[in-house]
This record gives sequence, C-alpha cells and structure tokens, in this order.
Amino acid sequence: VIEAGFELVPPPDVRGKRVLLKPNLVDLPRDNKPVTTHPSVIIAAAEAFRRRGAAEVIVGDGPALQRDAWQIADAIGLTPLLDDHHLPFFDLNLGELAPVPNAGTYLGMPTLYYSRRVMEADVLVSIPKMKVHHWAGVSLAMKNLYGTLSSVAYGWPRNAFHLRGLHNGVLDFNLTRPADYAIIDGIVGLEGDGPVRGTPIDVGVIVMGSNCTAVDATATRIMGFAPERIEYLRRSAGLLGPIGEANIEQRGESIASVLTPFRTIESGANLVI
Repeated sequence: VIEAGFELVPPPDVRGKRVLLKPNLVDLPRDNKPVTTHPSVIIAAAEAFRRRGAAEVIVGDGPALQRDAWQIADAIGLTPLLDDHHLPFFDLNLGELAPVPNAGTYLGMPTLYYSRRVMEADVLVSIPKMKVHHWAGVSLAMKNLYGTLSSVAYGWPRNAFHLRGLHNGVLDFNLTRPADYAIIDGIVGLEGDGPVRGTPIDVGVIVMGSNCTAVDATATRIMGFAPERIEYLRRSAGLLGPIGEANIEQRGESIASVLTPFRTIESGANLVI
C-alpha cells in the first residue's frame, strides 16, 4: 500500500540521504487500544524508503507521557522488528540537544530545542496514528511533531508548550522543522477520549502526502470533521499549506468512499467538532 501511495504522491528524493521516521509512541498502550503507530506501518515505510536508495533509515520519537521510549517499543512489539530489519531506534527525548531559531512567533519562544537526530536528518517523515485529541481536536501528521522536541528541555508532558497554546506549538514546530512527507496510519483509528483513552474504530486507510497541512485536512474529513473547525488547521491555511478540498490535489480513493465518522468525547455521538 505504501509503495502504491509513493507512485501516486512521490516522496522526496532520498537517494544517498538520511531518513528519520517519526511515529507516534505517545504512551504505553492501555487495554490494547490503538494509541501508537502500528509497527507494520513503520517497518513498511522503512523498507519503501530503502528501496528508493536512502543511505540510512532510522526510527525515533520523544514520547510525551512515558519517559522510556524503548518500553513503549517493547510493549507494542516493535523492538524485535527493528532488530530483524536492522533499523536503529532513538529516544528523541534523550541525547544531544539542537537549539534552533524558532521560525514562528506564536509560542513567544525565540529558540526551540530539538533532538539533534531530527536536525541531522535530510528527510523527516511524520507517521502518526489517526486519532481524536481532546485538546487539539485531531492528532495527525502536524501534531505528531511535538515528539521531535526534547522533554529534557521542556519536561514531561511538555506543559510549557500547552500553557502557551497547544495550537501555537503545532504552528511553530511546523514552521521551524516541518516534516517532508506524511504517512498517517488510519488502519485502525482512535475515537472518543483520545489521544490515549479512546476506543478503536476501523477505518482501513493510510493517508499519504507531501504537504502535512493538506494531508491532515484530508484525514480530518475522512474522520467526519471539518478542517476549518480545527484551530491549527484553520490557522495553517495559506501559511503552511491548503486545507480547502478544492485546493488539494487528492489521488487514490475518494474521501466519500472511506468516510468513517469518529465520535468525540464531548457528545459521544458522531458530529463535526
């Protein structure tokens, strides 16, 4: 499926380059709920980029809630697959920091402290799980970049950003070090009380693209929500990419054919946020 997606929406040229796959490993799974990117999607993406000549493919995340990324990797069955496929894995909360001038102005922070691994990558790929988020509305490719900044600098669960506005953080992170490609794991999503306490919902999609704003807007529509009602997407329009359906060149299945309305915690019913 990922290879077919690459044919429809080609990724950046990765020949001879270092690729960092950034999944969503927010926390230990609870009662087998789909709160993290599924290992099969991570491994498939790694193999697809290797086939395109990447010199190095690594996997990394800085979990917001659990302080040990390896413990999450173990719990979801990712660790043996990393070994089988010779994929290095890094906890982005740990290791050397990379201070980077903030290209945005919304957080009021002139410098952002990323993991050095993020800034050394030639190509950054956001591979989130498709989820409802009780504060952001949705948790998709743009929100997934929270895990590229080190909790050593900001603490767990990075409340320094939440206090300055979660949506402000999404904007600044995507202005400063945006992902170069997005692959959303929407095979089984999380509805209701996301991003960690919700319930599974079968969707059966992988949403891929070269602009994270357009990808998130499309995934949001698949979830039954209007992108204009998601604050970070509304503010991203024209700044980071398009959100209007008429302004996004969508390939593959139609939104209508895969539309799967997600429930939200506020109502317990299908609705537009």
